[in-house]
Amino acid sequence: MSNAKLNQFANQKYLNLESYRKTGAAVATPVWFAHDGDELYIYSLAEAGKVKRIRNNPRVRVMPCDFRGGPKGEWVEATARILDGAEASKAERLLDKKYGLMKKIGNVFSKIMKRSRAAIAIRVD
Repeated sequence: MSNAKLNQFANQKYLNLESYRKTGAAVATPVWFAHDGDELYIYSLAEAGKVKRIRNNPRVRVMPCDFRGGPKGEWVEATARILDGAEASKAERLLDKKYGLMKKIGNVFSKIMKRSRAAIAIRVD
């Protein structure tokens, strides 16, 4: 991880993503993530609230956390963007590699249930 602010995410399994409603209210959500270079990658169901909030406002904050969202680091300001094409495929591969069998099982269920996913890149400021 080349950005010093990203060092706290090394060897962590979850990050807390704080995105913002149109009212300005913050919503924090613990998610799986992978990193590559200066970006963190997450995925979500395409119709999830966090995806809608990021479409409306790409400003987010992130922090390493436990699986329930309990803090394991400090919040940092970041910018999120929804990926498509080759970038989305790259994010999917990175997440598959990091989370192995559990992620692959989730992939199968998403296909069976015909749920589309969104890949998101997060760049720490």
